[in-house]
Amino acid sequence: MKKTFILLIVLAAGTICFSQSSVSLLVDGANAEYTISRHIYGHFSEHLGRCIYDGYWVDESMPVPKKDRIRLDVVEALKKIQIPNLRWPGGCFADEYHWEDGIGPRDERPTMINTNWGNVTEDNSFGTHEFLELCELLNTEPFIVGNVGSGTVEEMSKWVEYINYDGISPMTNLRKQNGREKPWGVTFWGVGNENWGCGGDMTPEYYATQYRRYSSFAKNYPGATLQKIACGPSGGDYNWMDVIMQSLGTGRRGVWGIDFHYYTRPPRNRMRPPGSGQAGQQQAQVPSQGSATSFTEETYFATMRNAFRMEEYIKMHDSIMTKYDPGKRIALVVGEWGIWTDPEPGTNPRFLFQQNSLRDALIAGVHLNTFNNHCDRVKMAQLAQTINVLQAVILTEGTKILLTPTYHVFDLFKVHHDAKMLPVKFTSPDYVLGDDRLPALNVSASQDSLGVVHITLVNIDPDNTITLSTTLNQINWSEVTGEVLTSSKITDINTFDKPETVKISPFKGAKKTGDLLNVVVPSKSVVLLTIK
Repeated sequence: MKKTFILLIVLAAGTICFSQSSVSLLVDGANAEYTISRHIYGHFSEHLGRCIYDGYWVDESMPVPKKDRIRLDVVEALKKIQIPNLRWPGGCFADEYHWEDGIGPRDERPTMINTNWGNVTEDNSFGTHEFLELCELLNTEPFIVGNVGSGTVEEMSKWVEYINYDGISPMTNLRKQNGREKPWGVTFWGVGNENWGCGGDMTPEYYATQYRRYSSFAKNYPGATLQKIACGPSGGDYNWMDVIMQSLGTGRRGVWGIDFHYYTRPPRNRMRPPGSGQAGQQQAQVPSQGSATSFTEETYFATMRNAFRMEEYIKMHDSIMTKYDPGKRIALVVGEWGIWTDPEPGTNPRFLFQQNSLRDALIAGVHLNTFNNHCDRVKMAQLAQTINVLQAVILTEGTKILLTPTYHVFDLFKVHHDAKMLPVKFTSPDYVLGDDRLPALNVSASQDSLGVVHITLVNIDPDNTITLSTTLNQINWSEVTGEVLTSSKITDINTFDKPETVKISPFKGAKKTGDLLNVVVPSKSVVLLTIK
């Protein structure tokens, strides 16, 4: 007999004035059809600013624990949140990167100019071997993006062979000469990046043709069946998705996923002056993205509204994909997401170094809940970017390391990895500012292999708590525990002087009263409930 599990949560207005007198949330354990892939919790690391160089890969003389030049305190922090995949080498950098420049003796590797991100000179000391050693240390799956914009079909074909083939061939021999006897068996491969823009300024029709060419020569080798990921659209470019799916989405072209990108940006309503960074890196006057640390509630509200567009885009792209792939065999891969603000004053503007506030943690929680609830189509995602760039989970400064508020969200949400998604239905109370309103509550739920239920709740309202009176139907449970991430202000950040301003704390706002679970969700918070 099929076991039925229904969780009913009622949010009563109580002492708080919501437009609704009560709100109900239904979490349905009877229809747990889909699994939340752990790959939704992936990360993106590009050769950009201080992500690779001075992030993962540090000077030999730096007095921190290292394996070769890989910084091990960074590795340990990322292992704690169990990152399932790591996307590399870009980003825009991928379509100007030639992999053969990054193998062999390091003192013989040619230098290159990173034209996308500040025209800095790179020595190619961090290449294929170094990246794949990093992934082995992290116990994570590599996701390599091949060069379609300025590379050749032969170049990508040989890269796949170099990494994955164990037979007798020139690329196998070259790999062995460079110190790696056995192949790595990398399965996730991107065929170009943002080819509608920095990856070649292509039309979707032209890119679809290029995908077929490159994909045809990216071969499967024993033990490494490729899961190829095609360049998808940016934001609401529905025509790109339609053309790509019509051309590639019939199941004959070896497409595992379509790579979709969308960044949350604060409202762009003013201009910032030319670059405030290093000499020679001055930039023309450009629209401001808004400060990462100094913003009003009006800006916060508008930024949250932009964050909620992610769900709108997922729904629309899913509907287009379903026209050509009703069985949902092809994954929607959210390959780049996160908040994009102005770089911190005094830093190189092309290095995209920004601080990370409680607001950004709430945005991360909203996104991850959204991905969980659409796990029938969203099978993979990567936050941009892991260290020192955009919505980073880690910041470094010399030998110091800092965990950002966003890091702690990934720590809370790791309980959803490969768990069964429990569908939720609810009408959220409103977060009201002036004449505008947004849903204040964002929720996803799952049940792990041991039967433990986890619910993650995000309350974006900066002032009002949400009271929940919860009934768990047909579930024998005896305890609830919780953790919470919040702080006194939405602008609060962690700094190297005060690294624990925003951190996870035990949550005491949930308790069992008879058969009821009563919960008070604090304002501006992310809450994890564990029900056994």
